[in-house]
Amino acid sequence: MQTDAVLAIAHHLLVFALAMVLASEAMLVRPQISAADAIKVARIDIAFGILAGLILVVGFGRVYFGIKGPDYYWHNPFFHAKLGAFLLVGILSIWPTIRFLRWRAAFGRDAAFVPPTSEVEKIRKFIHLELVVFFLIPVFAALMARYGS
Repeated sequence: MQTDAVLAIAHHLLVFALAMVLASEAMLVRPQISAADAIKVARIDIAFGILAGLILVVGFGRVYFGIKGPDYYWHNPFFHAKLGAFLLVGILSIWPTIRFLRWRAAFGRDAAFVPPTSEVEKIRKFIHLELVVFFLIPVFAALMARYGS
């Protein structure tokens, strides 16, 4: 029981931290982004990747070491929906991550570099889509917890 509680607490805190990181990216990525903000968003995006990895590790820890056990999760359609939404957020984040790394390198070569407005707007659309899909995750989590009860 104690292992289950620790895993659940860690999982929830990591998910809330990921939400904060995603919201920070949404606030920082805007037309005429400054060099400082572009470098900041690249660093924040690294935190996004680390948190996502930790969420998967702790989440699968819950599946295999939690009270409900793997049978509960693997036979639960909402678990698959939640995992699918999480993976979709990760897939959607790939293109912005690549752009952020390129911006960081461009600012390193030329302090006057300004990312193209069209690219910034496209990244903003990706981040907003990530947020929409991300907010499905707690919906699926609530449905998952009630499945079969």
